[in-house]
Amino acid sequence: MRAPFDLRILSACALIVGLSMSAPIGAAAQETPAPAQEAPSGTTVIATVNGADVTEAELQMALNDLGEQFAQLPAEQKRAAALSAVIEIRLLAQQAADAGLGDSEGFKQRMEFLRERALHSAFVEQKVAAEVTDETIRARYDQEVAATPPSNEIRARHILVKTKEEAEEIIKQLEAGGDFEAIAKEKSTDGAAPQGGDLGYFGPGQMVPAFEKAAFALEVGEYSKEPVETDFGFHVIKVEDKRTQQPPAFEQVRDQIRSLLFREKYFEMVKASREAAEIDVKDPALKEAVGKIDATE
Repeated sequence: MRAPFDLRILSACALIVGLSMSAPIGAAAQETPAPAQEAPSGTTVIATVNGADVTEAELQMALNDLGEQFAQLPAEQKRAAALSAVIEIRLLAQQAADAGLGDSEGFKQRMEFLRERALHSAFVEQKVAAEVTDETIRARYDQEVAATPPSNEIRARHILVKTKEEAEEIIKQLEAGGDFEAIAKEKSTDGAAPQGGDLGYFGPGQMVPAFEKAAFALEVGEYSKEPVETDFGFHVIKVEDKRTQQPPAFEQVRDQIRSLLFREKYFEMVKASREAAEIDVKDPALKEAVGKIDATE
């Protein structure tokens, strides 16, 4: 029997994990549950901690940054867990400040790094992600489809055996009127044997060269009159159908195209920024390593 959620323990664990990962702004998906009343504005005060206000905007930031840690909670409990985390942050942060932990050089350097990281994330959201719209995704899809020359694909079956002699014997059975599917189910050693050797539709480049060459040379309804040897063994191939290969549906590749456009736009901006900047890596080995990474982007 599963134990009930303990919001205090969960919020504390989420806080520790979230801070250790230092997720950038916008890294986690927004998880804003629908309130019973009208949604409060960002400046609405929802709690006070030692007299200091906690606003709705701060709660939303906690939900965004720690959203993955709250994923198992019902929507109505996420706000409570996030507020508990914010309260803990306030209380321990004040104790840290009172102890002078914020005055160390190391802390100041980390704060500057986190500030720059947050600015980087905000810039990416507003200048990169915002430009990858449904319109640009659709346009790229249409462009790729138009630029891809039509190619044929075939549907084939095969019977795979270990020796040439076995394959030749199967060909003799087919010539005598044997049923290809039945023989495949009985004698083929391939995983498609239960389906009568059916490999479905495939296009150029999807099979090993020897198999592909033999299969595409056959007409619909024909089977290979000689065994086809590959690294897997000896094949007897039958072509069931030929058709023009169809491009993937837009909905199937929308997310991949979105990621591609985002990556292209991001590295385009990074490249322009690097070229306009003066960057001097002092350590020769590190400079070379960084250069190799940059060359792959």
